[in-house]
Amino acid sequence: MASEERKSFLLRISPDLWNDLEKWAADELRSINGQIEYVLRQAVEKRKRTDNKKD
Repeated sequence: MASEERKSFLLRISPDLWNDLEKWAADELRSINGQIEYVLRQAVEKRKRTDNKKD
């Protein structure tokens, strides 16, 4: 099975936000990278649903 191609980029965040994400990720058994991707996916899906309601 071919793996999905991933895009890499640098993200600068405050140490406080990093610590919060680290704790949240641990609670949900994810890596910090996985948690950030999860949160971003949720935000994008929410935005799509909101945009569709406006139409």
